[in-house]
Amino acid sequence: MKTSKIITISSKLFVALSGLSLIYVSLLSLINPQATMDLVHVNLSNTDAISSIRGIYGGAGIAITTSFLWVFFQQPRWSLTFLALFWGGYALSRILTIIIDGSLGEFGNQWLVIETIFCCIAILLALLYPQKETYFN
Repeated sequence: MKTSKIITISSKLFVALSGLSLIYVSLLSLINPQATMDLVHVNLSNTDAISSIRGIYGGAGIAITTSFLWVFFQQPRWSLTFLALFWGGYALSRILTIIIDGSLGEFGNQWLVIETIFCCIAILLALLYPQKETYFN
C-alpha cells in the first residue's frame, strides 16, 4: 500500500474518531447537561448554568463538529489543521490550569494525555497529507 493511501485512510479514521467523540459530548450536553458536568463533579444549580453547558458543549459543539467534517470533504488538510489547533487548544488550557491553579485530577490528566496525542496526530497527518488528494480519491 502506498504511503499516501495510508495517510489518507489514517486521516479519515482520525477525523471520524474526533467527530464521533465530539458529537457524543455535544448530544449528551444537549439532552442532559448535568450528565456532562458529572464527569468533572460539577453541579449545575440553575437554569443559566444548564443553558450555558447546553449551548457551549451542545450547540456550539455540534456546529464545530459539522464544520470540520464538512471541511474535510472539501479540504482535508485544513480540517486536520483545525483539529490540531482544537485538540492543542484543549491541551494548552489544561497546562495553563496546572501552572495557574495547580495539579489536575484524574479526569483532567487523562484528557491532557489524550488531547496532546490527538494534537500530535493531527499535526503529523496534516503535514503528511497528499497535496492533491481529496476525500473521494
